[in-house]
Amino acid sequence: MSNSQKKPASGGNPFQRLRVQLEGIQPALEPITLTIGEPKHEPPQFFMEVLSENREGFRKYPPIHGTPAFREAVGAWLCNRYGLGQSLDAERSVIPLNGSREGLVTACVSARDYLGKTGDKPAVILPNPFYQSYGAGAHMAGAELVLLPEQGTGVLPDLKVLDPTLLDRTIAFYFASPANPQGTVAPMAYWKELISLARKHNFMVFADECYSEIYRTTPPTGVLEAAHALDGTFKNVVTFNSLSKRSNLPGLRCGFAAGDPDFIQFYADFRNIASPQVPLPAQAVAVRAYGDEEHVIETRRLYNEKYEAAEAILSPLFGSVMNDGGFFLWLDTSRWGGGIKTAEKLWREAGVKVLPGAYIASDMPDGTNPGAAYIRLALVDSLDISREAFKRIVTCLE
Repeated sequence: MSNSQKKPASGGNPFQRLRVQLEGIQPALEPITLTIGEPKHEPPQFFMEVLSENREGFRKYPPIHGTPAFREAVGAWLCNRYGLGQSLDAERSVIPLNGSREGLVTACVSARDYLGKTGDKPAVILPNPFYQSYGAGAHMAGAELVLLPEQGTGVLPDLKVLDPTLLDRTIAFYFASPANPQGTVAPMAYWKELISLARKHNFMVFADECYSEIYRTTPPTGVLEAAHALDGTFKNVVTFNSLSKRSNLPGLRCGFAAGDPDFIQFYADFRNIASPQVPLPAQAVAVRAYGDEEHVIETRRLYNEKYEAAEAILSPLFGSVMNDGGFFLWLDTSRWGGGIKTAEKLWREAGVKVLPGAYIASDMPDGTNPGAAYIRLALVDSLDISREAFKRIVTCLE
């Protein structure tokens, strides 16, 4: 295999794989793309106003730890959202990121160095399917990637199957709640079990919570909330979040990491030489955004409208398609030959582009792929376009 044909340890870019699969196929209808989770709702109205007011900030190098106003705003939001009281020291426990993805990758290298595990090869555990950046983080840290299957049943990965010797050499456990793509939300008891394992075996829990504000009815429990409930500290846990989904600002590339203050400070030192800072105007937008919930409530309403439409149109064919959080549909297409075959059929016959579940999952040791039966749909377009896509899917597969 030539270098150009090799796949990265993370499994490769799923969208590039889909492009190769569909290359040369002419869709029968005007295309509707439901593949990339790129929010298309309007950003908050104050976005451009705040950028303009702070445009002089583009003339300065930003501090890697962020501005005091940024740390204070994020800390206040976290304390209010998760009931943390005064236990979170925002000065030491919050840093800005260039979107949550940048942090999810580079923090793994810091976890390896911070924990100082010098025995057997370090391991990184992640759910399968998974966000490909988790695998990139494991690769950068030179760690063995260990997969826990998490299919579409709403059942979370079984933590009790993990061998203690594996956990002893683990440096990071990635976990998303709400999960991408299944929309499953981890309850308090599950978070507590995972955090307790992290403290017993000394590894970091990296909680990807970028969909935390996109939910159907009940706000998802957060990792900091669970850690606080355990003993009032945030030892061994870090949450990653951003304005991309919450505030419809994926292009701003502004997020944060928050949690274990000792790790956060160690990680900030690494970022100070390895990662770009977050521009001051972007941090100013974040300060305003984390102080405003009205635009978040409206965004959530728009997504829930699309879920209601999906339930009405798709459930006769697929059964209930509702989940607890996020903005994806995760549809079992076993009846039509699985996700890869169904994605090609939908593109060719209906002009609807969806992502095969196998492309955001990896093969398990026994050769099975927990995403193979599924397709993922991102409900990021308008209600009218989404309805049209749902109707085409039913017509094509019925």
